[in-house]
Amino acid sequence: MDWEFLTEWAGDGGAAAVGGLLIGLLYGASAQRSRFCLRAAAVEFARGAIGPRSSIWLLCFATAILWVQTGVATGMLDLGEARWLSSAGTISGALLGGLTFGAGMVLARGCPGRLLVLAATGNLRALLSGLVFAVTAQMSLYGLLGPLRREISGWWVTTGPNPDLLAVTGLGTYGGVALAIAATMIALYFAIRNRITGFELLAGCGVGFAVFLGWAFTYTLSSQTFDPTSVESLTFSGPSADVLMFTLTPFDGAWDFDIGLVPGVLIGAAISALIFGEWRWQGFEGAANMRRYLIGAALMGFGAMLAGGCAIGAGVTGGSTFALTAWIALCAFWAGAAATDYLIDRRSPAPRGLAATPAE
Repeated sequence: MDWEFLTEWAGDGGAAAVGGLLIGLLYGASAQRSRFCLRAAAVEFARGAIGPRSSIWLLCFATAILWVQTGVATGMLDLGEARWLSSAGTISGALLGGLTFGAGMVLARGCPGRLLVLAATGNLRALLSGLVFAVTAQMSLYGLLGPLRREISGWWVTTGPNPDLLAVTGLGTYGGVALAIAATMIALYFAIRNRITGFELLAGCGVGFAVFLGWAFTYTLSSQTFDPTSVESLTFSGPSADVLMFTLTPFDGAWDFDIGLVPGVLIGAAISALIFGEWRWQGFEGAANMRRYLIGAALMGFGAMLAGGCAIGAGVTGGSTFALTAWIALCAFWAGAAATDYLIDRRSPAPRGLAATPAE
């Protein structure tokens, strides 16, 4: 597709921001309707069930891989320049950051992407937690927590570029497509067994498709713009910090995909919630409730920057490339979430004011 008209109208950075906005709209609406959430899926699975949330998460993840690897196989995409595969990966960061992030998302009752969607529907718990996440992510990238993040990241780094698991195992791109098809069939089986509606399934597929669109859009734009354009897709750790600084500091004219993504998700989720009558104000229920959310958000902010991305950025976007550290981080997300759910929510008595707290 020729994007010349868009770059002439908005400039290279502006075109990337417009693309981020539109793809964010799709993700926001799809995530709001499907209730896509890694935290809910991990807790459900850890408690011995493959229920609605696990089914939806697996469907989103599988369809993202299916679209992305099909794009690579057909020549529509080349992820060689993507950060996940072009630079060295930190195994220590992925493992420890993933465990920290997983613990945080259970305490905050949602990953950053889910918090963003919930904030757009009037959930003030999610809004404040999201702000704490963004501040901590910025501190971990450039601020007080930066030295600690860099120290841990340097403990165990891959030799050369981050290994591609499909290449290492000999499966190749078509093997990735086959795995994605199998995972999609399994997800559909459990979705039908859990009586998930066709509309929810379509919305769940929309989340995976949005990840593919992010890759396809930035890859196409990178080949048609004069200024360097990163080949990337959806993530909410770096973009949340970038948007926070964008709103707090004088604008320097630097538009990019991330600047458009976060507002797009907010708008898409808000429109969906309004259309379906699910927009309502929600707040904290007691000091213990608030303390839990904010500690969880801070842990997610540091963990995401250490792991190289959040539940979407590392788990789905990074996972769709089959980069080694993305899959390590994803497994650590699940392990950290399961351990925290067992230790905090199942073994410890709920503090006063927290027992009746809704799932999100």
